[in-house]
Amino acid sequence: MKRRQSYEGVAVAVPITVPYVRYSTRTAHWFIGQALEALVQASGVPKEQIDGLCLSSFSLAPDTAVGVTQHLGLSPRWLDHVPTGGASGVMCLRRAARAVQAGDAEIVACVGADTNHVDSFRQTLGSFSNFARDASYPYGSGGPNSIFAMITANYMRTFGATREDFGRIAVDQRTNALGNPHAMFKKPLTLDEYMAARPISDPIHLFDCVMPCAGAEAFLVMSEQRARDLGLAHAVIRGAIERHNAFADDPVMVQGGWRMDRDDLYAQAGVKPAALDFVQTYDDYPVIVMMQFEDLGFCEKGEGPDFVRANSMSFDGSFPNNTSGGQLSAGQAGAAGGFLGMVEAIRQLTDAAGPRTVPDAQLGLVAGFGMVTYDRCLCTGAVILGRPA
Repeated sequence: MKRRQSYEGVAVAVPITVPYVRYSTRTAHWFIGQALEALVQASGVPKEQIDGLCLSSFSLAPDTAVGVTQHLGLSPRWLDHVPTGGASGVMCLRRAARAVQAGDAEIVACVGADTNHVDSFRQTLGSFSNFARDASYPYGSGGPNSIFAMITANYMRTFGATREDFGRIAVDQRTNALGNPHAMFKKPLTLDEYMAARPISDPIHLFDCVMPCAGAEAFLVMSEQRARDLGLAHAVIRGAIERHNAFADDPVMVQGGWRMDRDDLYAQAGVKPAALDFVQTYDDYPVIVMMQFEDLGFCEKGEGPDFVRANSMSFDGSFPNNTSGGQLSAGQAGAAGGFLGMVEAIRQLTDAAGPRTVPDAQLGLVAGFGMVTYDRCLCTGAVILGRPA
């Protein structure tokens, strides 16, 4: 394999969250606009100097990223629309970083945003994938809960995981969410409450599921020199990977594309998994978090249950994971869910995480996971971010 160019010299800065709301009559355009305005205000960079835009949104249709430029008065010389959902934050960062290195853009705004009204989730599912709809709806199955119930049940049978194991992930993330002013869930969650929650699709219960909501997450990508000149606290990219349609021959998903490329990721960063101070996993369901612990090399395949029994995953624990609360406790604002971990990692590495700060964090990993069109995830990615030297 030809040696790739490193991501040296690229900065990631200005983490922005447009506060989540359960339902909204606002459009995705509105949330994107709010994110852009917040980026301008927080960075001091005039809108006219933002010459790149990378966007992800499910509810923007029939518009696209180019329509947003007209609506919001942008004139970028580099533009991308990344429809990979939960993997979009990592993938937008990778593309924006390469644009900056190539000189195709100097300052790129990366934005994930969606609205959520009373019926929008059902409409999104119905139009998400014709392949998935036509293959599953005739059998009375539709939407992610039934798909992940199958994946979760298979994982439990194969590797001996229990509901309590998944509950440990959800409970620790709720602890983290209590320090996040943007989180939708404000009350502590106990393991007993997790276990007693109403069933949704066996073996999935209520607190295994994310709450759909409306909101946005965003950040800026630029050269490290530009970030220093602007006086912006920033993180740097130590390595990044992505993979699509991995392990297609597995009858049921038990592993993701991270497993194929993790050695490359750590080689780029020049570190081992043990060097990381925190991890932001994509958490549409706890079973996927557990798979990431395995596939990213923190334990071997099938050892996820023992790993979560041996570790505390709160921000001040032995293995800080999803320090914002993740989607399970902060909420899933559509495609913004794919940006949540990235924005939180930037906050952790720029001393902007407030009461959920991971002590002395120098290095963190963000994983992305997106586009479950039928029975498995098609898109995976991960990035290692660190403090500048």
